[in-house]
Amino acid sequence: MSNRMIWNQTAHFGAGAIAEIPGELASRGFAKAFVVSDKVLVDTGVTGRVTRLLDDMGFPFEVYSDVTPNPPIEAVLRGLAAFEASGADVLIGIGGGSPQDTCKAIGIISTNPEFADVRSLEGVAATKNPSVPIIAVPTTAGTASETTINYVITDVERQRKFVCVDPHAIPVVAVVDSEMMSSAPRSLKVATGLDALTHAIEGYTTKGAWELSDLFHLKAIATIAESLLGAANGDPVATERMALAQYIAGMGYSNVGLGLVHGMAHPLGAFYNAPHGVANGILLAPVMAFNADATGERFRDIAVALRVEGAADLSIADARMAAVAAVSAFTRDLGNPTTLREIGAKEEDLPALAQAAFDDVCTGGNPREVTVEQILALYWSVY
Repeated sequence: MSNRMIWNQTAHFGAGAIAEIPGELASRGFAKAFVVSDKVLVDTGVTGRVTRLLDDMGFPFEVYSDVTPNPPIEAVLRGLAAFEASGADVLIGIGGGSPQDTCKAIGIISTNPEFADVRSLEGVAATKNPSVPIIAVPTTAGTASETTINYVITDVERQRKFVCVDPHAIPVVAVVDSEMMSSAPRSLKVATGLDALTHAIEGYTTKGAWELSDLFHLKAIATIAESLLGAANGDPVATERMALAQYIAGMGYSNVGLGLVHGMAHPLGAFYNAPHGVANGILLAPVMAFNADATGERFRDIAVALRVEGAADLSIADARMAAVAAVSAFTRDLGNPTTLREIGAKEEDLPALAQAAFDDVCTGGNPREVTVEQILALYWSVY
């Protein structure tokens, strides 16, 4: 058996790292950029931190900001039309998961027009050509879209989110600058941080996990545990640590997969436009409890990474319980919602949500086999 790992060609890290973008554009011979962001980031001047660098070097660009949370097919198609009309030869994604996912879909369809329906990109699509080159600049410490081969699109008509897994979609350059994340509201920092923690924990326990991915995920869990609260409260050092931790988690999970938490969170985004990290935060501890008996010693490792006192010496059953309890307490202390009611879920939708979660590509990586009925019971347990 072989294990494959795919990462960016180049990545820059640290406060002020966006200063490296002009050099990357020049050295790669690009002529014009198509910047994909969202209206909030444009209006608050975050996008402008990058476009000013382009102005200073006299580099032509256009900005596409018609991106919404849980990006729908329609936004991708509008962005694709605008990109193709622009004459640009490089994409710059500035934002959290939604702008990055929209940017990836635009880049892939532009070079693989047979997937212009967007829906056919679901799962592992047989694209033949690499995306238009992407320089990814995250503004949240959570999704790690800048280093993953994954992106998620919402099919509004069918009330579902679908995951696309494509090595051709990975950005050629990632620029992880914590100063680009500092102005995000606390609630967004918490939600995206919990997304990163979910990536790390699910990546460590997924069926595809192996030695190299384990190194990334355990390091990410430990760093998030020590940094997320400080980052949420505006500590610049903690923010830089979170920026790195979420990228490290992305290096792992992108290559080995996730599990049932993500499988259950995606329908909540499709049905109610629930923020992805908030949904993950609600579901993470309950799903961990469901999976515990199928994880061997891995929950002990997670408990140690979460700094649970004496975790190394506990019985395996107690270590598993301690890991679940630590995640539950961490989520609660951060102020994340704990029930589905808080994000607008409706009782009558739960069976449809359970079926959608069962069908989600992430669910297949869960360490414990699961039925639709068990997923429904899990939804009810946090309703």
